[in-house]
Amino acid sequence: MRIGIFGGTVNDGTIDQMVAEARQTEADGFASYWAPQIFGHDALTALAIIGREVPRIELGTSVVPTYPRHPMMMAQQALTVNAAASGRLCLGIGLSHQMVVEGMWGMSFDKPVRHMREYLEVMMPFLEGKAVSHAGEEFRVNGGVNVPGGTRPNVVVAALGEQMLKVTAALADGTLTWCTGPQTLQNHTIPVLRAAAEKAGRDSARVIAALPVCVTKDREAALARAAQVFVIYGHLPSYRAMLDKEGAAGPADIAIIGNASEVAERIAALADIGVTDFAAVEFGGNPDEVAETRSVVKSLVK
Repeated sequence: MRIGIFGGTVNDGTIDQMVAEARQTEADGFASYWAPQIFGHDALTALAIIGREVPRIELGTSVVPTYPRHPMMMAQQALTVNAAASGRLCLGIGLSHQMVVEGMWGMSFDKPVRHMREYLEVMMPFLEGKAVSHAGEEFRVNGGVNVPGGTRPNVVVAALGEQMLKVTAALADGTLTWCTGPQTLQNHTIPVLRAAAEKAGRDSARVIAALPVCVTKDREAALARAAQVFVIYGHLPSYRAMLDKEGAAGPADIAIIGNASEVAERIAALADIGVTDFAAVEFGGNPDEVAETRSVVKSLVK
């Protein structure tokens, strides 16, 4: 299982701070650095800059919403970033959420599975250097893109529900999950994804699991902090459904919290259920916890 770090500066930090964070992640030996796309810096633009400054580590988006970006433009931008990063981009995409798509962007969230299926049908050929002629219900596209030096990135989808996992298995390279606990990964995400990939005649898909992590001597304080920091995710329907499958009251219940050996054991156990990549969302509450959490996660790098 490859171990990566979920970046914490993309929304709140400067470009220089993002580069420094990614550089430290690489120096610590991690396999990947993941940049979220929320309401701060644009993740793909940031990774293009980081890709020129940090030479070896995989750089992933986690995740870029599809609705505001036409699949042709997403492909063009991803190819450009991958050229800047010498082929190290993992393009993570997702729907976002109905309250964002409709409430903030004023767009329709009707038929989200159909939207993602057609999005991938259009985008993936562009990423492979092919012209596209697509006449669907969501997109009507004719054209091609030419990005010298741009190669097809790995593409993963923030797929949670069964139908989205099936679309992902048929058309993309894997999934990147959040707020999805180990039981749900083992009993739902991974078997649905792998069965659909096999049915489509494709290789076993990549499964990237992101979870909150804190090494601490004060478990109760860390649980309370997790409940506060990650509270919004318990109210978003797609994540709420995954928490319900896990039997979790909220995101704090799936956070990996404990002493060094407990945290290391819980992360390592994810490999046994088929997780191919782990992205740690570190949330230490003081300098000692921050340092100890990073040390434990580093110890799992092989």
